[in-house]
Amino acid sequence: MRQPERAQPVPTATDIEMMARAIELAQQSADAGEVPVGAVVYDTTTGEIIAQAHNTREMHNNPAGHAEFSAIMSACEKIGDWRLNHCTLAVTLEPCPMCAGLIVNARVGRLVYGASDPKAGAVRSLFELCDDRRLNHRCVIHGGVLGERCGEQLSSFFKRLREQRQSGG
Repeated sequence: MRQPERAQPVPTATDIEMMARAIELAQQSADAGEVPVGAVVYDTTTGEIIAQAHNTREMHNNPAGHAEFSAIMSACEKIGDWRLNHCTLAVTLEPCPMCAGLIVNARVGRLVYGASDPKAGAVRSLFELCDDRRLNHRCVIHGGVLGERCGEQLSSFFKRLREQRQSGG
């Protein structure tokens, strides 16, 4: 059963700055022929970037090559701890079930995402894993941060891909 709507916290200036950085990373994905998703893990208090990544599934033939998955793994390695309670993850697309599960398991303190994902979103669209009361960790969530820009970046990418396929390119 779907839980009632929760009040979303207002994004901070740092959240918006980090989402802008994630959008830049997503463009690197698009330029490499990957679905344009970028992610940044940063210290919630200081705003210091700990790790950042973009999608690399095609490049590495790795189904776990999602931007947020790679950024979380890098952040844990960098700080020498698997717990990211003091961190915020900014990602341009609502995380899928795999990434939402990692967010919970890595104890990410806050999640900021851009565009919703009605086909695979596991934070609000299809599932609500990151703040499910039945799990042992929940994070603060703010969706829709620079969501129009993130959504347009994705839409433009897939439009170009369709056009290339139709023209035989």
